[in-house]
Order: sequence, then C-alpha cells, then structure tokens
Amino acid sequence: MKFPPAAILVVALSAGLYAADQKNKKDDPSQIGDRDVGKCLNFYSMEKEMAWGKQLAEEVARESKMNDDPILSEFVNRVGQNLARNSDAKVPFTFRVIDGDEVNAFALPGGYVYVYTGLLKLAGEEDEFAAALAHEIAHVAARHMTCQASQAQVARAAGVVPGILLGGLGGYAARQAANAALPMTFLSFSRHDESEADYLGLQYMWAAGYDPTGAVSIFEKLESLRKTKPGAVARVFASHPMDSDRIDKAEKEIQRILPAKPEYVVTTLEYSQVRERLLAQEERRKSGDPDGRPVLRVRPGDGKNDDPAGKADDRPACERRDWID
Repeated sequence: MKFPPAAILVVALSAGLYAADQKNKKDDPSQIGDRDVGKCLNFYSMEKEMAWGKQLAEEVARESKMNDDPILSEFVNRVGQNLARNSDAKVPFTFRVIDGDEVNAFALPGGYVYVYTGLLKLAGEEDEFAAALAHEIAHVAARHMTCQASQAQVARAAGVVPGILLGGLGGYAARQAANAALPMTFLSFSRHDESEADYLGLQYMWAAGYDPTGAVSIFEKLESLRKTKPGAVARVFASHPMDSDRIDKAEKEIQRILPAKPEYVVTTLEYSQVRERLLAQEERRKSGDPDGRPVLRVRPGDGKNDDPAGKADDRPACERRDWID
C-alpha cells in the first residue's frame, strides 16, 4: 500500500521531533530516568539482554579471581547502587570486585559491573571511584553491548567483517553466533560509545551528589599512568585513551550542562577506610600471610621441625615408644 506524500511527511516530521526531543532530554540531567538513551538497532529485548549478561557473568566468575571481602564488596555495591538509581538504566545491577593490579572496570549486558582492585588503589578519593562506576553504568543504560552485538549480526549477514568484529564485545557476539567461545575479560567500545558513556556518567555522578570533576581527576590519573606505566592500564584503553582532548571535553561538558550545587561528595571517611583495608590485605599477601594471622611452628618429631632460618629446633625430642599389649 502506498502512502500519500503528506502522510510520509507527517511521519518524518514526527520522527524528527521525537529525535530532537530525546536529544534535548539527553542534555538535561533533570530528565534522568524519563528519557531513552539506548536508541539503536537492537535485536535484544531487555529480558534477553539480562539473560545474556547472566551467562557472561558466570563465565567471568569462572575465569577471574573474585575478591569476596564482605566489607569491600558491600561498600562497592552501595556506591554502585546509588549511582544506578540516579541513572537512565532499566535493569537491576550487580557490582563485583576482581583481584588484579590492572587499572580497569567493565560492564556486561544486563547490569553486571566489575571493578579491579587496581582501580580502587588508583582512585584516591570516592568521587574518582564513583566516576569509573558511573561510566560503566552509562554503557549499560545506553545498551552499548547489545547495540554492538546487533550491528555485528547485521555485518555477518551481509558478509562484512568490519573493525568491531576483530575484538571486544562485537567479536564475542559474532563468535557466539557461530557457537565459538571467547573468554570475557575485557570489553572494547567505539570512540562514540566511550564519549557517550563519559557524557552520561558525568550526569549520573552529579545526580547522585558526587563532584563531577572527580571524573576529570581520574581521567588525568589514567592518562598519566598510561604514559609512565603502560602495562598497568587496561588494554581496553588502547583504542580510546584518556588523552587531553577527552579530558578537555569532559571539563567543558561539566560547565555546559551541569547546574552548580552548593556542595558535593568528594570523598568520605568510609572510602578511606575501605582503601586502607584493601592495601593492608595486599601487604599481608605480599608478606606471605594472607590472613594476617600468626603462623604456628610445626611440632618437632614429624620431619618438619626446621625453623624459617633453616636451623633445627633445639628443644629435646621425645623418643617414640612402641606400645606392646
């Protein structure tokens, strides 16, 4: 059935007005939660996205060294949930900590967010740590993972192998379609997706009460670390580094879209205590005492009675007597 030109024009105008309205809302942090920031070609329903995320989260749990310290885990989850409540995301969130010196955080479809202990050590203040979590929450809210996966499926159907199929989530989606497994440790996003996550993350920080300049601060630390110790920064930053342009853009966006507040959360005593706890745990591990408990000496007479210096125990050993009925 053919539609008259006037009808087509009305539909086009309506679509244009809707897009303009969503763009305006995206620039207005007061509209957080009442706007659609995840518009893209997407073959995944929310239910399917959450199911896929759960499957990948199980894979991460198998392949990563999770940090299950209850105090650290509870704190990270509480900060993350506060940010998630002040975001555009439509899914429940799970936040986990991975033991690892690499400075990194990543998100999976459906609201699974992971942070490495290396990131906690780098982020000296809570707003810097919150910036990293807000960025990952923004990836989930904008549905970047399933958008990329859908694009990958289209590319496969067309017989095209664009750059996104060479690695990251796009590569994973393509291989999953071919029933091939790929370890899920890092995700890679396009520069557009990273820019959008920066933009939305700043708004989520602001809405949750954090000083948004904490994002600029952690960006600067990541850029400095990338230059001085390239191996310490996650490989995921190789294609979209925290360079001066990205930092300048974040500073300008803070001034342009975020109304000033009388006060912000920069850091808290609890965050300092959690970091100190983590650093103390790492020191104990390095000293060979993971629990921080005293190591008991082995009782003499069982063949393992040498002291740490290699000297035999100088206490007299009792001679064993065979029992005869």
